Amino acid sequence: MGILRALLTPLSFLNMHLLRVGRGIGVVAVGLMVVAILIQVVFRYVFNNALPWPDEAARFCMLWMAGLMAPTAFRRGGFVAIDMLGQALPVAAGKILTLFLLLISLAVLVIAVQIGYGEVTGFGGKFATASLYVPGNFALTEWIRVPRSWMMMSMFVGVILLTLVNIELILRNLISIIGGSESLPDIPDADMAGAD
Repeated sequence: MGILRALLTPLSFLNMHLLRVGRGIGVVAVGLMVVAILIQVVFRYVFNNALPWPDEAARFCMLWMAGLMAPTAFRRGGFVAIDMLGQALPVAAGKILTLFLLLISLAVLVIAVQIGYGEVTGFGGKFATASLYVPGNFALTEWIRVPRSWMMMSMFVGVILLTLVNIELILRNLISIIGGSESLPDIPDADMAGAD
């Protein structure tokens, strides 16, 4: 159990801080998304002149918000789940079932990391958005279109963070199965995916 705790402690610390930064950026992304949508509504319905960029800006912010907020929801047990079977089983069997499901999730996430990397570096990532521009220099005299790889990076970063959280939940579950659940540090607002 000492080895599992030695692995869990730094990973839990890393996840706590990475996800805190991710939540902060995610909140900013939600705010920017709302602003972009409000700008589009005003220009479309008040001035009768729809702008081309707010839709893409809102989509960009939504993708990053989802990629950065989903790991926090996963770590805190906030995903929608059908957990009747796990709750109907004896406690030890429920924990083993949870461990099995987390291992399957890890396998899916490893494949998702590869897909995310392929999306960022592959053919689709070489294109740029149609109407979303960012400054190309500090003088604001040159503007460049936002590369699609910046959008796809949200998936890549999100699944890497989900993988780190999944590994933490597996370690917590293993420690819980061995009998060390009472000494596990709490995850704020967490259900810990069954690793009580």
